[in-house]
Amino acid sequence: MPDEQMALTGSRAPARPLDDIDRAILRMLQTDGRASIRSVAERVHVSRANAYARINRLIDDGVIRGFSARVDQERAGQSASAYITLKIVQNSWRAVRDKLLELPGAAHIALVSGDFDVLLLVHTKDNRALRELVLTRIQAMDEVLSTRTLLIFEETDLDEGGL
Repeated sequence: MPDEQMALTGSRAPARPLDDIDRAILRMLQTDGRASIRSVAERVHVSRANAYARINRLIDDGVIRGFSARVDQERAGQSASAYITLKIVQNSWRAVRDKLLELPGAAHIALVSGDFDVLLLVHTKDNRALRELVLTRIQAMDEVLSTRTLLIFEETDLDEGGL
């Protein structure tokens, strides 16, 4: 499919199949995104050039979407976290997603199946800020039919990505 058609349809070319070395590289980078090419190469038993080429291919194929830091939200001043479920007007997903992306503290947005349509993870300074976010920003969206807020009391980061 030509690039123009893929851009219009929103589809992407399929990623090349991953082998055991690719999966080992992904596990290592998920655990330590700052790992050097040299240490990756040594741990997966390939040359530095091979490790570099594989990582670049994984980036180019969209398998690796980027590198980031795992943040302790509470220590970063975001002491209130919640999952918010949304029921939305049919066929309004793209408009809702664009509005949710602009919300302060939005960390993850997913279109899901089941009793609700959207699952949103947010981090805010405190419960007052969370309340304002839900009541004045999210529920004010014309496309949002209803919300349910699930407060997060405790989180555990899963370091391994399951590859």
